Amino acid sequence: MTPPGVDFGERMLNTVASQSIRHLFTQSESVDVAIRCHPSSKLLQGSIDSFKMSGRNLVIRRDFYVEEMSFETDAVAIDFASVLGGSLRLRQPTQAIAQVTLSEQGINHAFTAELVKQHLHNLNTPELIALSGGDPVSFTDINLQLLPDNQIKIFAKTELANGVVPISLLATLAVERRRRILFQNPQFQPDVVPESLRGTSEVLTMAFAQILNNMVDLDRFDLDGVTMRINRLETQGQRLIFSGYAQIEHFPKTGQSSS
Repeated sequence: MTPPGVDFGERMLNTVASQSIRHLFTQSESVDVAIRCHPSSKLLQGSIDSFKMSGRNLVIRRDFYVEEMSFETDAVAIDFASVLGGSLRLRQPTQAIAQVTLSEQGINHAFTAELVKQHLHNLNTPELIALSGGDPVSFTDINLQLLPDNQIKIFAKTELANGVVPISLLATLAVERRRRILFQNPQFQPDVVPESLRGTSEVLTMAFAQILNNMVDLDRFDLDGVTMRINRLETQGQRLIFSGYAQIEHFPKTGQSSS
């Protein structure tokens, strides 16, 4: 026989968990939580068999759009008393299998975020300064296209003293140390660049690829209490899908949202 209050406790836990996870994001269309616990009486001792979260159309740090995110844990130990108080507290950190889907549109929006632009504007590396006559160089109007087999094509512009120079880059996405996104085998694509600018554009394109390689580190985008790691990535049409795991140290307190 199910002890009185367990079903209510399970519903409460789902509600509290949904509210806690929602506070990881600046915005969210939907955040759904499914908790499995058998027998349900284990819940009163804070023991859960598995915990699954799925979210759609999420926004992280105001400018980073995630089409879908899901993670699922094995057994989790929680402080059930915290649930009664309207929060969710882990008794020990836990790992979850995670999957994140980004859209091509969302990735391109991320290039307009201040956190990203600060790595692309007013650059003064020697190879760029040599082209600009000593002035800092900025990469603007960035447009990324996802291609099959984890390839991407990026178009951008940079303004030098004698005018705007378009750049065109083909590269293959890869993962380093489960946390950095690499743009491997960068290749200059001359077809869309006027012939008179191709020499300059090729130097700018290779410099741009190096900047990208030093920029995309997941540790800069960590959620409150949740560290993401990537095992593999895959392009599927206009989507980029990451599979990996999340190390969950704690859940955010309700009333605080990712800024």
